[in-house]
Amino acid sequence: MTSAIRMGVLAALWGSGFLWIKISLNEGLTPGWITFVRCLLGAAVLLALAYGAGQRLPRDRGTWGRLLTAALLCNALPFLLFSVGEQTVDSGVAGVLNATTPLWSLLIGLFLGTERPLGRARLSGLVLGFAGVLLIFAPWSAGPGLMTWGALALLGASMSYAAAFAYMARRLTDRGTAPLALSAAQLLAATALSTPALTAGGPARVTATGLLAVLVLGVFATGLTFHLNYRMIAEEGPTSAATVGYLLPVVSVTLGALVLHEPLTVRVLTGMAVVLVGVGLTRVRTKPVRRTATDGPSGPASGPPSPRARALGRAVRNARAALAEGDVS
Repeated sequence: MTSAIRMGVLAALWGSGFLWIKISLNEGLTPGWITFVRCLLGAAVLLALAYGAGQRLPRDRGTWGRLLTAALLCNALPFLLFSVGEQTVDSGVAGVLNATTPLWSLLIGLFLGTERPLGRARLSGLVLGFAGVLLIFAPWSAGPGLMTWGALALLGASMSYAAAFAYMARRLTDRGTAPLALSAAQLLAATALSTPALTAGGPARVTATGLLAVLVLGVFATGLTFHLNYRMIAEEGPTSAATVGYLLPVVSVTLGALVLHEPLTVRVLTGMAVVLVGVGLTRVRTKPVRRTATDGPSGPASGPPSPRARALGRAVRNARAALAEGDVS
C-alpha cells in the first residue's frame, strides 16, 4: 500500500504541472515569467535537499558546460514551450501530448544507433502512438481542431525532452557527481538561460492566485517531484517510477476537467488511450537471440555486445527511468 500511495502522490504532483501552468497564464503571468520562476524555485528546493544530503555542486567547467546544454533541452526550452502552448491549448491536452516523449526518444535512439532494430510489437507501438497524436490533432476536422501553433509548441517541448534524455545519457551519467546536486546545478543553469525570456510579452500583471499557482508549480510540481521520483527509483526500481508516467496524462485531463472545466471530447480521450497503448508497446523488450552452433561470425548471434555498448545502453535506460529531472511537464 505504501508503494501505491507514493505512486499516487507522485503522479498527482507531477501531472498537476499542466494545471498550474494554465492557471498562472490565466491569472496574468507570461510564459517567460512562468519559466523563470519555475526553474528558480525548483533549483532552490533541490539545492536545499542536496545540502541536507551532504551533496555539493560540481566545480569543473566541463560538467557545467554539459549542464548548460542539458538545461536548455530539458528545462528552459520545454518549460517555455509548454507555457506558450497552453496559451491556446487546454492543460489536459498538453498532458496527453507530453506523453509522446517516449516515442520521440525511440526515434532518436534509432537514428543514433542506441536502439536495436524494432520488432513487430515496438514498430506497431510507434505507429499507433503517432496515430493517436494524429487523432488528437484531427487535421481533417471542419472546425478549428488542434492544428495550432500552440499544439505544435507542445509537441516541440516533448521532442526537446527526448533530445535532452539522449544527450544526458551520453554526457551526464556516471560522472561521479551526486544526483541531487547535479539536478540542482542543472536547474540553476536553466534559470540563467530563461532570464532573457522575461522581457518577452511585456510585464506580467499577476494576481495572488497566479502567484500561488506558479509557487506550487516550482516547489511541488518541479523540485519536490524530482526528489520523490529519485527516491522511488532508489527504493523500488526504475520500473515502478516509469509506471507513473502512464498516469500523468490521466491526471492532467482529469484536473483540467474538474478544476478548469475543460471539455472532455471523445476524440481527445480516444487519442490519449491510443497514445498510451502505443507507448506501452514501444517498451516491450524482445529477448536477445542466443548463439547457436550454426551461427557464423556475421550471423544473428555474432557475439555479446561490447562493454561500451552495454554501458551506453545502461545509461540510456537510467536516463529514461529517472526522466533526468524527474519532471516532463
